[in-house]
Amino acid sequence: MKAFVMKEIGRVGFMEKPIPRPGPVDAVVRTTRALICTSDSHTVRGGIGPRENLTLGHEAVGIVDAVGSEVAYFRPGDRVLVGAITPDWGDPSSQNGYPSQSGGPLGGFKFANSKDGVFADYFHVNEADANLARIPDGIPDEMAVYCADMLSTGFMGAEKGSIPIGGTVAVLAQGPVGLMATAGARLRGAGLVIGVESVPRRQRLARTYGADEIVDFTGEDVLGRILELTRGEGVDTAIEALGADVTFQTAVKITKPGGTISNIGYFGEGEFVRIPRVEWGVGMADKTIATGLCPGGRLRMERLLRVLETKRVDPTHMTTHEFRFDDMERAFEVADKKLDDVVKVLITF
Repeated sequence: MKAFVMKEIGRVGFMEKPIPRPGPVDAVVRTTRALICTSDSHTVRGGIGPRENLTLGHEAVGIVDAVGSEVAYFRPGDRVLVGAITPDWGDPSSQNGYPSQSGGPLGGFKFANSKDGVFADYFHVNEADANLARIPDGIPDEMAVYCADMLSTGFMGAEKGSIPIGGTVAVLAQGPVGLMATAGARLRGAGLVIGVESVPRRQRLARTYGADEIVDFTGEDVLGRILELTRGEGVDTAIEALGADVTFQTAVKITKPGGTISNIGYFGEGEFVRIPRVEWGVGMADKTIATGLCPGGRLRMERLLRVLETKRVDPTHMTTHEFRFDDMERAFEVADKKLDDVVKVLITF
């Protein structure tokens, strides 16, 4: 089969690989749609260390091609969604309520990390009964694929943000994950949602997904403007959706005492992330910093699919580019270099 791989740090391309085979509890899926994520770029640049000929990608849907002898819930021919995170559900971390950390920090993050990812004609899924979800007939592949990561991670930012009904929320950066955090904040009952973004197309999308106000950091002081919008109090919840030291510091500064900084950004560079001491109340301002990794699993995916099925959110507004898998090298360049006002790139197999 054809696979799109990270050959080494800084270099990508196609190569031929054997079609994977399922273990007793696993499945092999034939890919039909996939999305390119910014974290793929972080990986290629060395964000998780050196890799050699590792198949990239972690957002995909497809058709079950083969299942192991112990798989009970899925059969070949089923149209399925696969979470970007595929935990080991018997691991102590999973039993303790943190399946994304099964096997160690970020251990549920297997695709394009500890095993080949989904940018291939076929891909392997561990623990199929727990990590696959059937896609309802009314949801097309190009919509369902967003549940794998963008909805799951963005909504997690809102969920971990402890948003009170009618509360104030700022989402810093309106890339795909930030946009879904904005949508998630509205679904969680926020009364005021502030999007921080400079790119006009992303500003417009932020309003589509529920932002009441847009703060453009290139033309105004973010802290001052958000304090103005919240009558000097700061927000109940700040969602950091970029993964940059300066943005994280801003999130701490704009959060009121007793509020929550919910981090969903991928910090792919630097050794440390700094916390502004004074605005943190020298460590005693009751500001909670919540972190997490995209939740996975069948139950999570089924819930997200229900959000689409009931038309609460339409993530396909974020699809700005579409390429065939044969054109993956160009597609990756567009996504990686942020060309042509790209938001999200869809790959069709």
